[in-house]
Amino acid sequence: TKYLQLRWSPEQIAKRLRIMYPSDMTMHVSHETIYAYVYIHPRKHLKRQLLFCLRRKHKFRRVRDKERKKSSPIQDFISIDDRPAEVNSRKIAGHWEGDLIMGALNKSAIGTLVERKTRITFITKLRNKDAISVREAFAYKFNRLPDVFKKSLTYDQGQEMAEHKIFTQDTKIQVYFAHPHSPWERGTSENTNSLIRDFFPRGTDFSKISARQLKKVEDMLNDRPRKTLNFYTPREAFAKTVALET
Repeated sequence: TKYLQLRWSPEQIAKRLRIMYPSDMTMHVSHETIYAYVYIHPRKHLKRQLLFCLRRKHKFRRVRDKERKKSSPIQDFISIDDRPAEVNSRKIAGHWEGDLIMGALNKSAIGTLVERKTRITFITKLRNKDAISVREAFAYKFNRLPDVFKKSLTYDQGQEMAEHKIFTQDTKIQVYFAHPHSPWERGTSENTNSLIRDFFPRGTDFSKISARQLKKVEDMLNDRPRKTLNFYTPREAFAKTVALET
């Protein structure tokens, strides 16, 4: 937003970020990503301020026909802007980030869930990548956890989370949605997915990967010492939190 207020165009910002952060891929975004952030911003007053910074004051983003995608926005969602401040501190357990890792030709997928404080990770086999399958698979994982670990889930605006209200009813976990095309807002999930990709590279057909294979990788990640945990493992951090808070 700082550069928009300086009247930089989204293209100028996108190109400049690559110069300023040549090795940090999380800071490499396209100009369309920046436009999406402005035009789909959930806070109306801030959206108006950002639109005013653009050189052309269109109320809607005008894109070429080949760039248009048919999609239905998530309904009645709560923005990450309204997420409790305690989530950012990582001092309180129970706040999660979720995502899908897509398989070959986007025909299959697995679900990933990672807890922000302990980095405990779950890898979920999915019957399908539709909203019902994802909701049921994630709810099954969460409903086996102690209550101390069931506070919030931060997700992107993918259609697989369209049944977020039912998910919250089933699990008592509030879902918060990141801004479109903003992977840095779910950095723990993005990092975890990259670790999982070491085992399942792009092009993997997840329909041929068994739940047992996924559990093996999940266990390897949860039993791996992590620098961010002072070289304790996520499983150890998880167990310690359970012991202290239950």
